[in-house]
Amino acid sequence: MNKSYKTFSSLSALAAALLLAGCANLAPDYQRPAAPVAGDWPSAAKPAETAQAPQAAELPWQQFYAGDARVRALIELALLNNRDLRVALLNVDKARAQYRISDAARWPTVSAGLSGQRSPASNGSGTINSVYQAGLQVTAYELDLFGKLKNNSESALASYLATAEGQRAARLSLVAGVAAAQLNLQAAEELLTLSRQTLATREDSLRLSRTKFEVGAASQLDLSSAESAAGAARASLAAAQRARDEAENALVLLVGQPLPAGLPAAQPLQALQLPRVPAGLPSEVLVSRPDVLQAEQQLRAANANIGAARAAVFPSITLTASAGTASTQLSDLFRNSAWSFASQILMPIFDAGRNQANIEVAKANQGIALAQYEKTVQTAFREVADALAGLATLDEQLSGQEQQARAEAQRLALVELRFGNGVSNSLELLDAQRASYAAQQALLQVRLAKALNRVQLYKVLGGGAADTAKSS
Repeated sequence: MNKSYKTFSSLSALAAALLLAGCANLAPDYQRPAAPVAGDWPSAAKPAETAQAPQAAELPWQQFYAGDARVRALIELALLNNRDLRVALLNVDKARAQYRISDAARWPTVSAGLSGQRSPASNGSGTINSVYQAGLQVTAYELDLFGKLKNNSESALASYLATAEGQRAARLSLVAGVAAAQLNLQAAEELLTLSRQTLATREDSLRLSRTKFEVGAASQLDLSSAESAAGAARASLAAAQRARDEAENALVLLVGQPLPAGLPAAQPLQALQLPRVPAGLPSEVLVSRPDVLQAEQQLRAANANIGAARAAVFPSITLTASAGTASTQLSDLFRNSAWSFASQILMPIFDAGRNQANIEVAKANQGIALAQYEKTVQTAFREVADALAGLATLDEQLSGQEQQARAEAQRLALVELRFGNGVSNSLELLDAQRASYAAQQALLQVRLAKALNRVQLYKVLGGGAADTAKSS
């Protein structure tokens, strides 16, 4: 009865010690820092809001790109095969496991064991002493009186959540990157078609100039000008072909595999329609953008590390306990109870300033994390403001470029007619051809810029972030 009581007392002491664990937390109280940006977007960039339009974060990418089946198919392939996204997912798994390891240190490790020991008696009588033990053991369990283990666990949890937000940010960037790469490829295809048409036209002009030169109706200057224009068109075609191939290579890298043959047809840039999403307020961007949330979780981790560093200055208490049975005869092993309980207290006295330096390092890291968080917020604000500025001006630029392209096309048609009748010379024709080709190129670039602006605005407003959070 006495042995049972002592065993119960020792286990009760261990339980009481466990209840004491975590009774103090030396980490600074965390509060989300105020966003170091204006409360609203610049007035010049802020568009008129559409009352019924959903916020970008709540609009899945499948709906945003609903008008382009090819882009949707490419995004689905990229989400399955992109290697960068795969690494990001594995980093999340790794951070989750590291958090579980850190959190497990807050709890005692209980082991079951069976041991036996035989040794000769010290008096030289030839007698063999035997000791057999069986039971449960708790070895070197540290009481978390000052929150060191708790803060280490919270730091690991925040690091895991930051990694998860980083994976979400990588996913949103991949979606936007694939859409932009397909738009660039489509623009390169259209430029290649325009270059081929231009070369065919200039080769026709060269043949006509050569015929006129042979019959004495054109000068050597006219022939040389036509040859120069045809050569320039061939060079432009080669450059357009190279740009098209490079754009496809970039898209293949993002998709993570060669482009399948059965993809839907691409939408011409002129026919592409992407929805406009409302900008909302800057505070809404902070809530929805995963990169901002990632920076905040990193700040939380640095904040918790300060508490862990401070706790190292105070005493640490470790406990070791066991409860089970022991006997000198293996046959009587489970008849006699046995227990042990030991504690150790270590108080830092002299460490040459190591613990204080660790606190200073933790505080410096927290300051760095704060500056990085604020920089992330400012970068997010600037990206949205830039995208809104493009949204406000690209429509007007596109309208003006279309007007110029139409006018240059009409001028070229008139000059070609006059040249065929011998009224205009080859220099006028060459100038009209160059101007019309340049206007068509510029129009194509503005159409691409407008489409990319819609993609960028959707991305920087956290497009699809709410849907991503549900699926992660």
